[in-house]
Amino acid sequence: MERINEYGQPVGASLEGWGGAAHPGHKAMLGTYAKLVPLDPVTHTQDLFSAYREDPKAAIWTYMANGPYNTASGLQNWISQVSGSDEQPFFAVVDQNDNTAKGVASFLRIDPLQGVMEIGSITFAPGLQRTRVATEAIFLMMQRALGELGYRRLEWKCDALNAPSRRAAERFGFTYDGLFEQAVIYKGRNRDTAWYSLLDKDWAPVERGFLAWLAKENFDGAGQQCQRLADFINAERQAAAG
Repeated sequence: MERINEYGQPVGASLEGWGGAAHPGHKAMLGTYAKLVPLDPVTHTQDLFSAYREDPKAAIWTYMANGPYNTASGLQNWISQVSGSDEQPFFAVVDQNDNTAKGVASFLRIDPLQGVMEIGSITFAPGLQRTRVATEAIFLMMQRALGELGYRRLEWKCDALNAPSRRAAERFGFTYDGLFEQAVIYKGRNRDTAWYSLLDKDWAPVERGFLAWLAKENFDGAGQQCQRLADFINAERQAAAG
């Protein structure tokens, strides 16, 4: 129901009692297949450098502001620069099957007072992409933000030309908000930014969809999914809508 103030103007919903959300910090996140631990230049450089070399053409860096890295020392220097930052906590995505780091992701644009932050700077090695480990890693970050810390809005932004990232946002249950043209200049070129978001009020059915998808019975002996994540999320959303 629309709220009207004493001047006859429509106003937003009351948030009395809102005290802000907590900062995500650098606490590790543990799942069944993946774990996210604070990115460390000593612990993770060699694993990541080896994993990223699975992409000899360095295509995974096309839409990243940083990279590519032709030497382990170059990658280590970047990790040293970004690790430990409260402004943008970076995590190594570790495959629990072999305990090796195969990607990185971060929380950024963190605004606890408004209850808004973003998941981004995601760079997954080819061997990590489109796996249970990768999907669970993003789920753990979503769960930390919306489930544990009480953020009101979680964002996903990417170069509008980055089709895989846009598909991932939609697969993970984010809603397309719009296009910000000429938003950023990086690597000497223009970036139009596609914005996606997931709100706290919409989190519960998305979370249930993820949990159903991640269940062991949803995978065959070869580790292939039996049912798509989007199907689980859509079913949960339809059930929640009545």
